[in-house]
Amino acid sequence: MVKPTLLLITLMGLFGPSLKALETGAPAPLVSGIDQNGNPIHFADIYAKGTTLVFFYPKADTPGCTAQACSLRDSFADLQGKNIQILGVSRDSAASQKKFQEKYQLPFPLVADADGRLAEAFGVGGVMGLPVSKRQSFLIRDGKIVWMTPSAQTGSHAREVQEALDTLP
Repeated sequence: MVKPTLLLITLMGLFGPSLKALETGAPAPLVSGIDQNGNPIHFADIYAKGTTLVFFYPKADTPGCTAQACSLRDSFADLQGKNIQILGVSRDSAASQKKFQEKYQLPFPLVADADGRLAEAFGVGGVMGLPVSKRQSFLIRDGKIVWMTPSAQTGSHAREVQEALDTLP
């Protein structure tokens, strides 16, 4: 018979620590990372340019993540027309992010979060103890989170973001 304590420890190891995603109204994390070209990217500089979508995805060049990123790519002109900045973040290396961006002609920066530091700052948990981030997205305006989704859609993520934008003042 498995002791309850052992079962709890085992489950915590499988699912990782429980992080609570930042909620609407919270200050946006002022973090920095490395983009797909190996250049430093300071989120505060991106936020200063206008409303920013920060979307986390589990793994570059996998079916769901490709559908999510391509949804945003295909609506990029419409989103830019609304002065939206887009940052994609995953725990992939900068080299993997670069391959993903080039393969699918993604017109926005992809940020490497190999150590999970950026996901942790946003309160984005992992998936079943694997070194990947959950699929979550945040809209940031004037230094605050104005919308978040705990489980972003894949193929219709751009529509989901546009609908959120339409509800914002």
